[in-house]
Amino acid sequence: MEYRKFNNTIIARIDKGEEILDKIKDISIKENIKLANVNALGATNDFTVGVFKTAEKKYYSNTFKGDFEIVSLTGTINTMNGEFYTHIHMSAGDADGKVFGGHLNRAIVSATCEIVIHIIEGTVDRQLDEEIGLNLFQF
Repeated sequence: MEYRKFNNTIIARIDKGEEILDKIKDISIKENIKLANVNALGATNDFTVGVFKTAEKKYYSNTFKGDFEIVSLTGTINTMNGEFYTHIHMSAGDADGKVFGGHLNRAIVSATCEIVIHIIEGTVDRQLDEEIGLNLFQF
């Protein structure tokens, strides 16, 4: 991975074999990012995404292997209990144009991944909402 910071924007290249969420965390901790928006595209050959079933308050995950283009990766970097936290969704398309996506659990880069992180001045922490079963923004 390599990246450059331009004012409040970070442009990063995540390389083949690297895991996307790990690298986002590495950048966030090194740059002391407390609040940001993340967008990316690229290619993956092994990823896991999930869907939250609200009635059960539980995530269900699906793992995909093969050649996929990341058609959308979007989310936030913020904190929970003052520590690094991220909430990212990803969609990836196969050779037939079928797209699979959801809450990103992990994704291994197969060629490259280009990430843009827009840093926002301030902090927004998260807290578990028992009724919903998710870690929600706390203002």
